[in-house]
Amino acid sequence: MRSICVYCGSNAGSRPAYTERAMALGQRLAGDGIALVYGGGNVGLMGVVADAALEAGGEVVGVIPEQLVGWEVAHRGVTRLEVVANMHERKARMFDLADGFVALPGGFGTLDEMFEMLTWRQLGIGNKPCAFLDVDGFYAPLVSMMDRMVAERFLHADQRQDLWHGEDIDTMLAWMHAYSPAGAEKWLDEKRRKALR
Repeated sequence: MRSICVYCGSNAGSRPAYTERAMALGQRLAGDGIALVYGGGNVGLMGVVADAALEAGGEVVGVIPEQLVGWEVAHRGVTRLEVVANMHERKARMFDLADGFVALPGGFGTLDEMFEMLTWRQLGIGNKPCAFLDVDGFYAPLVSMMDRMVAERFLHADQRQDLWHGEDIDTMLAWMHAYSPAGAEKWLDEKRRKALR
C-alpha cells in the first residue's frame, strides 16, 4: 500500500462527523507514508481529506477533469495536480496511480467511481482492494442492497465479501494491507446461461 485513492463528496454533508472522519483518514494516510490519490478538488470532503494529509506532511495527488478546473474547484496546493480531459480518463488514471480504493460518504460521483472499480475487479481488469469507510451508518442501506443482490442471485457471494465495510480506520487499513482477491467467477448459473442462448 504505497498509495490509496479516496472517493468522497464534493459537499461536506450535514454532520460534523463526516468532516472529522475525512480529516482522520487524511492524517492517518500521511502518518503511514501512504500517498493520497483523490479527485483534485478543494471543496467538500475532498478538500478536507487533502488538506488534512498535506498538513500532516503527506503526499497528495489530485486528478481532475478540465471542466472542473474551469469551475475553479481545483486544489492548487496539492503535491501534484493532474488535469485530464474527462471523467473517464480521471477514473482510469486514478486506477493506475492507486494500490487500493476507499469511499467516504458522498453522492452520485462517489458511488460511480467506487462501483466502477468493483466492476473492473469483478471482470478481472484489476485486483485492488475496495473499502467503504462508513460514518454513523451512512452506507448501511447500500450494503443491505448488495446483500439483496446476492440473495436474488445477481451477485456472487464471494464478490460481495470481497470488499470491506466498517467505521474503523485501523481495521480497514489492516484488511487492505492483507488483501487477497476472491477470484470468484462472474457467472452464477453457467449451465443455465448457455441454455438461454
